[in-house]
Amino acid sequence: MDLDGANERNGETPLRDYVDSVMEIPRLFAVLLIVLGWISPGLPSPLWPICDLRALDHFVKKAQEAEAAMRSCKECSFTTPFTVPQPSVDYNAWRKKDSEQQALEVQTGLWLLSQALLSLKTSVSNTALHSHIDNNLGNIVSIGQVLRSLSFPDYTPPEAASVTTDTWRVTSASALFQVQFNFLRGKVRLLMSHAPVCQQAVS
Repeated sequence: MDLDGANERNGETPLRDYVDSVMEIPRLFAVLLIVLGWISPGLPSPLWPICDLRALDHFVKKAQEAEAAMRSCKECSFTTPFTVPQPSVDYNAWRKKDSEQQALEVQTGLWLLSQALLSLKTSVSNTALHSHIDNNLGNIVSIGQVLRSLSFPDYTPPEAASVTTDTWRVTSASALFQVQFNFLRGKVRLLMSHAPVCQQAVS
């Protein structure tokens, strides 16, 4: 998933380059899980270690930790709201979509979250909170890499006015991270756990 395409077109530092220096721990964590997937005994298919959702569980936890940290931030409420993906899941509507439509919805949601997090970073001066923001930006990039490994189509960020995914508006950092937490454990988990390549691996 190319979350930095829009930034490159605007002459800005790409998101992937921006977070490379702060995402080493989550990236190493994900790589470690992949390696363990290859060497752990008893796995049904060592050819599909990326289907393991433990890395996603780690990213969900980090979003939850950031949400808790932001609750006490007095400078983290804003008059201009951030646009974020609708975090809840309409399961009937979700099941009617094919895997590519589901992937597009998830990828668009991740892109919206990344844009909101980048805007949040410029609005918050507390360096301790910057660490939470940077870690979650890095986690979004890592999830994009996982989706590519699961053979979902590459993603091209849309023009802001052409976003078709259902969205919310949030006015605080804690609400932003609460949306990210719910989005990751909802739609992202559903997409990854039912990825066609993972279903083929266990069939």
